[in-house]
Amino acid sequence: MKDGFGREIEYMRISITDRCNLRCRYCMPDGIRQVPASQILSYEQIAEIVSAAAGLGISRIKVTGGEPLARLGCPELVARLKRIPGIRQVTMTTNGVLLGQYLKELRRAGLDGVNISLDTLNRETFRQITGRDQLPAVLEGLEAALEESEWSRRDGKSGDAPFRVKVNCVLQRGVNDGEWPELAGLAGNRNLDVRFIEMMPVGHGRLVPGVSNTELFREMRRKWPELHPDTAVHGNGPAVYVQIPGWKGSIGFISAMHGKFCGSCNRIRLTSQGKLKPCLCYGETEDLMRVFREYPGVEEEKRRKILTEILEKAVREKPAAHCFENRAGITEQMDMVSIGG
Repeated sequence: MKDGFGREIEYMRISITDRCNLRCRYCMPDGIRQVPASQILSYEQIAEIVSAAAGLGISRIKVTGGEPLARLGCPELVARLKRIPGIRQVTMTTNGVLLGQYLKELRRAGLDGVNISLDTLNRETFRQITGRDQLPAVLEGLEAALEESEWSRRDGKSGDAPFRVKVNCVLQRGVNDGEWPELAGLAGNRNLDVRFIEMMPVGHGRLVPGVSNTELFREMRRKWPELHPDTAVHGNGPAVYVQIPGWKGSIGFISAMHGKFCGSCNRIRLTSQGKLKPCLCYGETEDLMRVFREYPGVEEEKRRKILTEILEKAVREKPAAHCFENRAGITEQMDMVSIGG
């Protein structure tokens, strides 16, 4: 499915909940009002939307939140999505707090990889950023994921892709900006990617000073002058990777502010309330929830036709680029927890 600029749109990020067990200051600080469960898409509705999207060429799904594992039945949704014809990959972004508890079930459901949000390895700084003292649980989940990844590399069937583990880090000026060597170092003796994501000026992220990846890369070159580009394919996103000789994993940079990657954008987003977003920067959406309200019950064939038409329209009208570098042009007013990480 191509958009109006010839980009192949094959990837959908789906938020299944706006609820979370952490209160990260740039995403969902205390005081954010959550919507009633009756106003979010059911798993059946999500599966219908994905089935229509798969018919148009969407083949890769990222399950996000909020915190996706905070919603009961998440592994069952993963299994349902994996059974949809045309869907080749289902991965998840999680804060890791509940990952150790659910990982085996998620793998049985067919989950292909996990991205764990982790901005610090210091317990007190973690509490400061997230509002909760849950670093030990996150590290436990990370270790469980790495064990699963190693097992998949050793014992996976021939031709199967290994279970991929990535760590997502957002550096905040004056909070955790000095921790990048330790965070990057997680990739030293582990088969995982550590990606540094620039703070995006969306929701409460507008109020939190971040660190540019241009600056960070310069510091890394000083510390590890032998680092070199890594041109291997690491996933679905826009990260640019480097390798350090002797390290098992790689370091990635997702630079929305200082390395605009819109020319190769391949994604659309679906919020937990059924809003289809062609671009993170702008508030324009298509309402898919209304299709289920207007055509309830057994009218699945009619719903699929309308869902397909709306998906095609959203992709066709996808903007050429975001405007994060020009805050006056940003029309998105929702918090990231409502949009989906």
